[in-house]
Amino acid sequence: MAVDLSIPVLVVDDYKTMIRIIRNLLKQLGFSDVDDAADGTEALGKMKQKRYGLVISDWNMEPMTGYELLKEVRTDDGLARTPFIMVTAESKTENVIAAKKAGVNNYIVKPFNAATLKSKIDAVFGE
Repeated sequence: MAVDLSIPVLVVDDYKTMIRIIRNLLKQLGFSDVDDAADGTEALGKMKQKRYGLVISDWNMEPMTGYELLKEVRTDDGLARTPFIMVTAESKTENVIAAKKAGVNNYIVKPFNAATLKSKIDAVFGE
C-alpha cells in the first residue's frame, strides 16, 4: 500500500528555516497539504481543528517541546492514532528510548534529505 500523498501533514518546528526545508522535502515527495506550527501548543490546537494523517515535529521547542506534544497526542483519544515522526539534532539514545516509550512512530536525526524522509514516512505507513 503506497503512502496516500493527499493526507494532511503538520510540520512542527520553532525554526522557520527548518519548517521551510521540511515543507520543500514533502513537496518533492508529492505531499500537497502541508500545514505548520511554531510549537507544541500551537500544533495541538491545529490538531484539534483538523485531522492530520502525519505529524513531523522537532524535539526542542518552547514552551511545549515535541516530546511533550507527542505525550499529549498519545493520551488524547481523538488524536492517539496519528502517525508521529520526531525530528532532532541529537541522536541521544535516551531521547530515542523516551520517544519510543511515548509512542513515536519514527525518528529522524538532522540533517536529513528527501530520501531519508521518504524512507521514514514509508516505514511509518508500513511500506
